[in-house]
Amino acid sequence: MMVTNIEQQLREYATPEKKEFLPHYFKTGKGEYGEGDLFLGVVVPDIRKVAKANLHLSLPEIQESLHNKYHECRLCSLLILVEKFKQAKKNETEKKEIFNFYLSNTSYINNWDLVDLSAKEIIGGYLEDKDRSVLYRLADSSNLWEQRISVIATFAFIKKNDFSDVLSLSEKLLHHKHDLIHKAVGWMLREVGKQDKLFLIRFLDRHHKVMPRTMLRYSLEKLSAEERSFYMKK
Repeated sequence: MMVTNIEQQLREYATPEKKEFLPHYFKTGKGEYGEGDLFLGVVVPDIRKVAKANLHLSLPEIQESLHNKYHECRLCSLLILVEKFKQAKKNETEKKEIFNFYLSNTSYINNWDLVDLSAKEIIGGYLEDKDRSVLYRLADSSNLWEQRISVIATFAFIKKNDFSDVLSLSEKLLHHKHDLIHKAVGWMLREVGKQDKLFLIRFLDRHHKVMPRTMLRYSLEKLSAEERSFYMKK
């Protein structure tokens, strides 16, 4: 009943304009990465409002909402999970439960925004002081979204000047065929450069000649015009 109410609450914020725009923005056409996804037409700030009002939901209730056919319901469920994870703080049992729940439901975390707004907090946040081999299993997955989760999760480590996994995963995914992985890796490399430019420069010096152009361009965004030109030309 409560989960049905989440969809009802989201519908109150829906607009015809967004319902028409979002399927194109998230590439839901035949053969595209979001093929077949359905949208109510709700923007993220309003989804956050609904999530904040439903933090009391249990994991089984969240799972039912996460399995909803509407994209916004799945995102709302993930935002609830993120907040519950943050509230758990030092409760390792609760944090582990949320972490495992997330990994058992990755087939429903099936677009880049769903990954980007949840993976760094839940997967990255949980693994900060733990074994991270799960990230390499995700990177080896045939599921595009699990691969993206592995990369985006490293944001949590990067913010603490821990670059080993993001650099290893970047090398592992260097020749990936999909631009959504190119963008994710490039974005995380850019974040490395913001924390410590030398680590980014070392990576670029080794790999820039074989990096996909999108990945390279994303990684260079915070460098000087001269530096960007140097690497792009080569």
